[in-house]
Amino acid sequence: MKILGIETSCDETSVALVEDGHVVLSNLIASQVRIHARFGGVVPEVASRAHLQQLLPMVDECLSRHDMSLAEVDALAVTRGPGLVGALLVGVETAKALAWATRKPLIPVHHIAAHLYAPFLKGDPSASQTTMMGNSPTDQSVHAAHAAADIPAPHTSGPTPDPLTYPYMGLVVSGGHTSLIHVHSPLRHTVLAETVDDAAGEAFDKTAKLLELGYPGGPLVSARARGGDRARFKLPRPMLAGSGIQFSFSGLKTAVGKIIREVGLETIRADEEMLRDLCASFEEAVVETLLRKAHRALRQTGVRQLAVVGGVASNQRLREAATEYLPGHQAIFPPPIFCTDNAAMIAGLAYHHHETSADTADLTMNARADLPIT
Repeated sequence: MKILGIETSCDETSVALVEDGHVVLSNLIASQVRIHARFGGVVPEVASRAHLQQLLPMVDECLSRHDMSLAEVDALAVTRGPGLVGALLVGVETAKALAWATRKPLIPVHHIAAHLYAPFLKGDPSASQTTMMGNSPTDQSVHAAHAAADIPAPHTSGPTPDPLTYPYMGLVVSGGHTSLIHVHSPLRHTVLAETVDDAAGEAFDKTAKLLELGYPGGPLVSARARGGDRARFKLPRPMLAGSGIQFSFSGLKTAVGKIIREVGLETIRADEEMLRDLCASFEEAVVETLLRKAHRALRQTGVRQLAVVGGVASNQRLREAATEYLPGHQAIFPPPIFCTDNAAMIAGLAYHHHETSADTADLTMNARADLPIT
């Protein structure tokens, strides 16, 4: 069964063709990072307009790669939420129109549930392709950030690289989400913990802004952190006291800001070693907090495997540290191309919705920015 997936929840436009829920035939991603770089962050209206420009040509390209027409697709899948409502609407309304025109089933998919499904995707790496929208940036930090993010990394950690099986624990880490979710099956989830303030990826971006590193901030902080002394600056590990598993990262960002005020931004930026050590210390505080909380959740539930998903799951230190902070458990990471927002995970999970025969939508379906996971 071949499903065409559409993803437009934030600032990546993506279209994918996935067979039988696992085999990725095509996965096209158009990144808007160049467009938003001059604003220092994602502008929702600008993101929506960029999706409008890209989406239909990407549908055509995805299908033409396999000499297929829409009539030969078995079903259409689209991210319904959560996300930026304007961006979501572009994908939802496009998918509805295509479903009406072809009389194909329309399957709405939850964005976070799809991330949690990403470790099950497989296929030829050449099937995935990322392009950059917008003119060539004058800010070289955009180039540096993407070079920093493009790092080969293992997909699993721990002594026994067993396949991921249900039930497992999901650690969702991105710019907008930080959650621990007990995954019982592809379509059944229990949220155990979330961040009470900033998401982990948001803390990376805000720290980069404090240090004037450029945009997008997360990969730039991680690039600076390589080779740095992770213990030089004593930064807090938020909410690690006690047995709780909720997250908080705003205090960590505040602690970095205090160091910058005390030492002086110009002094830090003029001393490459100090800048590297500060970035490494910050990154380690985030990584340790994430993995220690995940370890608690694993022990409390008796689950053995942890799937780390979302944009921050591409972080090299997070992947390396999993063995250190998760004794007796196995961490599994999707390939980096499936950590970013992508339509392959949407089409893949949609297969399981289709198998239930009930999880299809009519043309009255609407996007929902705060869609809860079930």
